[in-house]
Amino acid sequence: MTNKTYGWETTTDELLEGRDVSGQRILITGASAGLGAETARALASHGADVVMAVRDPAKGERAAETVRAGAAPGASAELRELDLASLSSVRTCTDKLLADNKPLQVLIANAGVMACPQGKTEDGFETQFGTNHLGHFVFVNRLLPLLLAGVPSRVVVLSSSGHRFSDVDLDDPGFERTPYDPWVAYGRSKTANAQFAGELDRRLRDREVRACAVHPGGIQTELGRHLTPETMQLLMQKLPPNSPRPTFKTVPQGAATSVWAAVVADAGEVGGRYCEDCGVAPLTHDPTAMSGVRAYALDPERAQALWARSEELVGERFG
Repeated sequence: MTNKTYGWETTTDELLEGRDVSGQRILITGASAGLGAETARALASHGADVVMAVRDPAKGERAAETVRAGAAPGASAELRELDLASLSSVRTCTDKLLADNKPLQVLIANAGVMACPQGKTEDGFETQFGTNHLGHFVFVNRLLPLLLAGVPSRVVVLSSSGHRFSDVDLDDPGFERTPYDPWVAYGRSKTANAQFAGELDRRLRDREVRACAVHPGGIQTELGRHLTPETMQLLMQKLPPNSPRPTFKTVPQGAATSVWAAVVADAGEVGGRYCEDCGVAPLTHDPTAMSGVRAYALDPERAQALWARSEELVGERFG
């Protein structure tokens, strides 16, 4: 167990104060802005070699320049192009990383989309499930040789309290028979993120690769680019009656739980768990609870079924 008390207000720099992560190669998806950029900055400033996977190379280069400017001596920040809404892009990116054959100690699956209009990825998947889950499912699994080469290593998958909006629907992942709801779609994808992390941890914990899911908290970042008055009204309808007005974290506070799970917490403490506010979240069966994790997000049978269905959808098997 970690010997310091952290919580909702903890920032990345507070977590890493006096900590040296030199020699750790850490890959972060969605690293061109928001939580991903802050995660990269914080870890590089304490010695990590960060790999910033981004959809827009020009925007990513601007973020990488900022990270390099504040990096500790000897640390580095390299850029990789990755569009999680395209399995062709995912496979191209991972092929190049595998060819480089540099071990990874941490992979943070940070990128995502939220409450977007109904659409499809390049491969025909519902946008949120396809990007947030299936893109990362293929990306992480294809990079397991690098994580196994870097053991002890960790995978941190960003989920969300939005997982409480819905369990995964394996029979209708594309809303072909269900009316599309942007928040239900988001909930499905975030539940999938948590279930994926749990099953990945179950499969690899004996080989010193541990995985967990994290909820960063409410943060005003580019993730909210699709929010409209209509989607916000839908969100309010899904929250428990008399819910308190949302309070937002700063970006350094929001990125802190990812950093905590990646390099601060004991691997055995977070492996297979869902974390929030720099701690392991409690299981809750209260439908009005604004924190904690729902049982279905950590259910091993659901997670194994999701894994099998995901392999079917992407046409690739991962042993």
